[in-house]
Amino acid sequence: MLRVYNSLTRHLEPFEPLTPGRVTMYVCGPTVYGLLHIGNARTILFWDVARRYLEHQGYVVTYVQNFTDIDDKIIARALEAGETAEAVASRYTDAYFADMDALGVRRATFYPKATETVDEMIAHIEGLMARGLAYAVDGDVYFRVAGFPAYGRLSGRTTDDNEAGARVEVDARKQAPEDFALWKAAKPGEPAWDSPWGPGRPGWHIECSAMARHLLGDTIDIHAGAKDLKFPHHENELAQSEGLTGKPFVRYWMHTGFLNLGSEKMSKSLGNTRTARDVVAAFGAQAVRYFLLQTIYRSDMDFSEEAVRAAATGLANWRDTLARLERDSSTAGDEAAAEALAARVSGAFEEAMDQDLNTAAALAALNAATHELRRSLAEQGRGEAPPVSLRPAVAAIRRLAAEVLGLELGPPEAAGTLDGQTEALLALLIDVRREAKAQKNWGLADLVRTRLAELDIRLVDQKDGSTTWVVAPKVPVS
Repeated sequence: MLRVYNSLTRHLEPFEPLTPGRVTMYVCGPTVYGLLHIGNARTILFWDVARRYLEHQGYVVTYVQNFTDIDDKIIARALEAGETAEAVASRYTDAYFADMDALGVRRATFYPKATETVDEMIAHIEGLMARGLAYAVDGDVYFRVAGFPAYGRLSGRTTDDNEAGARVEVDARKQAPEDFALWKAAKPGEPAWDSPWGPGRPGWHIECSAMARHLLGDTIDIHAGAKDLKFPHHENELAQSEGLTGKPFVRYWMHTGFLNLGSEKMSKSLGNTRTARDVVAAFGAQAVRYFLLQTIYRSDMDFSEEAVRAAATGLANWRDTLARLERDSSTAGDEAAAEALAARVSGAFEEAMDQDLNTAAALAALNAATHELRRSLAEQGRGEAPPVSLRPAVAAIRRLAAEVLGLELGPPEAAGTLDGQTEALLALLIDVRREAKAQKNWGLADLVRTRLAELDIRLVDQKDGSTTWVVAPKVPVS
């Protein structure tokens, strides 16, 4: 049975959705004012895998991921570029879809935008005011934190912990420093919407509460995002949602760890990011997926080009091993034993994923199964074991990797034929790459490999230091 870590209770709990057989899932999406960095992509990629596994288990999943398309950062970027906030948001929303499609992330069920849900936000705020949990000041509206005694339950913070000017907006007009904005009065030149309190725009936190409730109802099963959203964003969401409905807002709060560059969290504000687009271009989507799934989602992990390069090599070797196993395995033997072996592969994989969606353990289970198949093949070859076809087990490994993890482990296609001049140019590029690696010019070496892959030519580094090639069209991740 699937068990997940609930950030609210701080315990592993059996996963039991509100409606049997159906899961509602809300993941905080990007604020679209720049390209997605690879740390952001880690969060989105993991929830893509979580959604895939839930569907693999037979659940019908309604998956919502929002776009914050009006925000101070978007407005600042628009002023800097001399264009509208709408144009900035539209451009980076399109870029987000292009980057996530390239990484093999399946489309969500719904992608609500903040600017398209303003009416629902206004209604939510009016409801909070009617319950005495919000107040207006000069066109701004604030949530009254003192009116919600359970505030701090998710993050573990109290109002005394909230240092004004750090994560709490300073405003002398507020009744208490910890009160947060639900609605912001319009400023000259900024986008604005009409409201009962005058023209303005919604605060960040109310956006997700209104969009989640509008599409998924008063109580949702999973609300997810990176752990830096736990406070204040998710804490405020919880307060303003439960403050309105009086019902539990989320059954399972779940948070991903950081992707660090060096010793620091990768973030745009620190200026230490690598865009998902650049990393995928350098190493390929499959290698990036494999790298990011090698650590359980709740733990921080370190990014380095060496680590992604090692993941790419490991993935290529794994794929080649499975191809050899399939090619050399007998098609005869005990069919029941063959199917039992495949069932053990699936069981080990699901047992790992059932422990808090542990992709690291799931990958380890599939790799361990691959090694077991290699031993079995060797034993059969030496006459130490009866013939059993390994092909059903190989198929199970490939199916689980593709269906749940988004990793394509199909056999590389046989080497194609190239004309003599093209083969000579290819040999030259391989020599250039070998020299670049000798000089530790990894950027150039990776560029040669990536550009050839775009032409459906895959380089295969051998243990003796040589490099071969195969014509292997890329299989898109579904």
